[in-house]
Amino acid sequence: MPPHLLTGDTVRRRRGVGRAVALGVALAAAGTAAATVADAASSPAPEAAPAATPADLGANVTVFDPSTPIGEIQTKLDAAHQQQVDNEMGTKRYAFLFKPGTYGTAAQPLKIQVGYYTEISGLGASPTDVTINGRIESYNRCLDGANNCIALNTFWRTVSNLSLQINTAGQDDCRKGANFWAVSQAVSLRRLNVTGGKFSLMDYCTNGPQFASGGYLADSKLPEVVNGSQQQWLSRNSEVASWSNGVWNQVFSGVVGAPSEAEFPAKPYTTVDRTPLSREKPYLFVDAQGRYQVRVPSARKSSRGISWGNGITPGRTIALADFYVAKPSDSAQTINSQLARGKHLLLTPGVYDVDRSLEVKRAHTVVLGIGHATLTAAKGATPLAVADVPDVSVAGVTIDAGAKESKVLVRIGTGPHRGTTSATSPTTLSDVYFRVGGPHVGKTDTALEINSDNVLVDHTWVWRADHGIENFTEGVKGDTQRWRTNIGRYGAVINGDNVTATGLFVEHFQRYNTTWNGQNGTTILYQNELPYDPPTQADWTNNGVKGYPGYKVSDQVKTHHLYGAGVYVFNQNNPSIHTANGFEVPKKPGVTLHHIMTVNLDAGTIDHVVNGVGAAADKAQSGKPIYVTQYP
Repeated sequence: MPPHLLTGDTVRRRRGVGRAVALGVALAAAGTAAATVADAASSPAPEAAPAATPADLGANVTVFDPSTPIGEIQTKLDAAHQQQVDNEMGTKRYAFLFKPGTYGTAAQPLKIQVGYYTEISGLGASPTDVTINGRIESYNRCLDGANNCIALNTFWRTVSNLSLQINTAGQDDCRKGANFWAVSQAVSLRRLNVTGGKFSLMDYCTNGPQFASGGYLADSKLPEVVNGSQQQWLSRNSEVASWSNGVWNQVFSGVVGAPSEAEFPAKPYTTVDRTPLSREKPYLFVDAQGRYQVRVPSARKSSRGISWGNGITPGRTIALADFYVAKPSDSAQTINSQLARGKHLLLTPGVYDVDRSLEVKRAHTVVLGIGHATLTAAKGATPLAVADVPDVSVAGVTIDAGAKESKVLVRIGTGPHRGTTSATSPTTLSDVYFRVGGPHVGKTDTALEINSDNVLVDHTWVWRADHGIENFTEGVKGDTQRWRTNIGRYGAVINGDNVTATGLFVEHFQRYNTTWNGQNGTTILYQNELPYDPPTQADWTNNGVKGYPGYKVSDQVKTHHLYGAGVYVFNQNNPSIHTANGFEVPKKPGVTLHHIMTVNLDAGTIDHVVNGVGAAADKAQSGKPIYVTQYP
């Protein structure tokens, strides 16, 4: 059985390449068996070859049919996982898509382990059209042996649009208790219908329960959920049979069956009864005639529960023939010419070098990436720019900074309030991830800039890398090379009015991680770590004030709402550094913060939670959240 409640007194273990930094209080794990997963073993397998793949979806997309022997499917998925389980900073990208039908049986379940840059998705119009009898899992990753297995860097993977009948046949005794999904940032579960057992947000078998941080669930039905060691998690517009325990803050928005927040912070739940604005991610499906289509869901206001309970998700359907299906070899000029002709854009798996902006100038355009398609800035370009037009959907795309500094990586609208997006058809970003560094040196002034009004950001991780394969002295106290070379000044800058963010994760930027200048903004779950690497206090000082808050709402803002937010500090290079406040907002009646916290991760100090309110998150309080339940 899983361990009991993991409290806020348990301190997060930091992630890194080759090791994790243990910061103090150990996890209690009664009655669990240690296990070494196959992930950590042996040499990489050959790349999985595609089977029954439509030619226009590319070599890195595999489409399975129910008639495919289950052993053949299992072999292909195992080979891909073995290759991707440790490929954190690699360039391989994969999508495995399942046509409508059932895969696996009670006697021969399909057991899927999902590695880096891997998408597992059904091709049904509804999640109930594709059923996996078995398991879909992500385990703790063993970095340097069986005693250092963590989930803090299990990033960049996707499962969506299918039913999972949990089947534990053939599992060892420890793993028979639940389907494990031990993940952190840039990982999404969407449009799932899970039955037949428990769903655990931690892996308590591989070296005991280790921390996970930053998961996301939307538009799904789940059975009993065991939160365990997941520190911050957002569940949006879903149904859960039950939810047990939590660490720092579990946020629920529009979720049927969500736990009450009445005992916060003793029970660390933040519950928003209805999501003020939601829109599900566009998805690829095969219709009854075998034709590939893309469904683009409609926006919902004040919504609760799943979108597909009464049939196909409301929205519009676009034939795949109306998309330009891009390959990584395509130039930005080629892609732009297709967008200018009125095509939508499907980015197949791979890494695209973008030396000029991909320009979305037409209203109602869909830009959909599959298999974690990645746009890398070249020559200081802004990889993606959306004009002042309404109802653009950007989904499933990762944006990387390049070695030459970009002004911005993604720009929505050309100037404040010029966009014509409406509240009923907002421009929407779904599962759009940013990296400044990690696989290579990256430089940008700003990662995400939103100038249009009425924009919805539904799950993003905006990350200035705290680790990677660049030639830095990884984790050495006093190292200043990353600070001077891996440049990311501002994470998310919101200039538009009426912008909503559900699942906003922004980390490690050198000035403001998030700056909110627009009126009437709403964020539901915010997760932030301040940068690890400022060399001195002088490098981390803003107009005479120590440091930059992790979340800044500008003084001219009259209305803003924030629900369930955390700012963490780990000044690894110089533990003497202080940050005055985790949050800074104008003191106005229309600006409200609900369930916010700061946490010390064993180095550095945040003096107050918000505007001088709240105790210090310092080393004496290492691993213990400092909560402010309501501000003002």
